[in-house]
Amino acid sequence: MIIKKFFVTGTDTNIGKTTISSILLKKAKNYGYKTAGYKPISSGMKKYKNIASHLSNNKYQLINQDAYILQKNSSIYLTYKEINPISFLESAPPNILSLINGKEIKIKNLSSGLKKISLKSNWILIEGAGGWFTPISNKYTFSDWVKIEKFKVILIVGIKLGCINHAILTEQSILSNKLTCVGWIANNIYPKNKYTSYYIQTLLSYIKSPLLGIVPYLKNTDQINIDKIKIKLPT
Repeated sequence: MIIKKFFVTGTDTNIGKTTISSILLKKAKNYGYKTAGYKPISSGMKKYKNIASHLSNNKYQLINQDAYILQKNSSIYLTYKEINPISFLESAPPNILSLINGKEIKIKNLSSGLKKISLKSNWILIEGAGGWFTPISNKYTFSDWVKIEKFKVILIVGIKLGCINHAILTEQSILSNKLTCVGWIANNIYPKNKYTSYYIQTLLSYIKSPLLGIVPYLKNTDQINIDKIKIKLPT
């Protein structure tokens, strides 16, 4: 079975990687794929009602919102732990939280978690944390793992001041490491930006990878009509 695996990175943190991933997962499902989201490392957790509370005394559980969204939008059933094997309560870079909590992050563990999901799914989105060079230890960044696994990369560009520089540098790094950037997606993270069209035209002049789509500002990300979101499914 051919398994498609894509690593989703972004020009910054909080630019819509998870929202875009949820849309792509739904679109891939409509094409008949067995889809799965994978968030190997997360930081920042909130209390959610425990849907399995009848099996334990805990009415609530601490989970990462991004991982929860990926779980909810995967077409196959995966436990929360399968989707997000490494998590931290606070919101900070993984290498710092790893050091503070004495919880070493090993690249081999990221790969072993992915291998388990690959037994159930044939279309997998792996979501990073922050940007391309987010460190997972004082020796490795997320990009080092991508190079080892030779993932195809999807670049999410949050349309805002500074995104042009960040997008160009990120793509250059991806390509310089002989990786494939299957495309980039422009995400309008603010309701109004009079320079949006200029940002996108400038990026089209500099970014070599194809534009997969432009996502409008989404006020309510819990209720997204994917038929109205024009994004090409990466290949």
